Amino acid sequence: MKNTFLRLERWTTGFATLVACLMLVIASSLGMFQIVTRFVLEQPAEWSEILIRLSLIWMVFMGIPAAFRQGAMVSVDVLYRWSPIKVKRILDWVVCVAALALIGVIIWWGWDYAVRGQVQSMAGLESISMFWGYVAMPIGGLFCVIGIIGNLLDPQREELETAT
Repeated sequence: MKNTFLRLERWTTGFATLVACLMLVIASSLGMFQIVTRFVLEQPAEWSEILIRLSLIWMVFMGIPAAFRQGAMVSVDVLYRWSPIKVKRILDWVVCVAALALIGVIIWWGWDYAVRGQVQSMAGLESISMFWGYVAMPIGGLFCVIGIIGNLLDPQREELETAT
């Protein structure tokens, strides 16, 4: 069961990271396009700024699961280094519960905002609903939940090894 979940977690975190990387490529490409149209052609494309913002939002919320999986988001390094093994496991659970509570709030309010934003359109790009900007929060949050539980089941602490 644990190995099956960790396999699912590896796949979902990898997928979320891939989406985050694609969003970075899209944002960078649109940024270059916007520079060319604004300063070279002197005909700015207003829609590109909105799509850059949207892709950056998605990039952040789809990149967070990888950080949670590696234990880099909520970290109690000093306590962890100085604690005996039994206390370390308790700290793992406390961090997991706190992170899940935070992500639960993000999922709840993100979905609420997405539903409310369905009727709104993005200024400058009226064909896209605000729903698509806000829905990044609950979708990214669901990927985070899987990463947080994966980190609890199979902790990875590379940042502790390289920290000074």
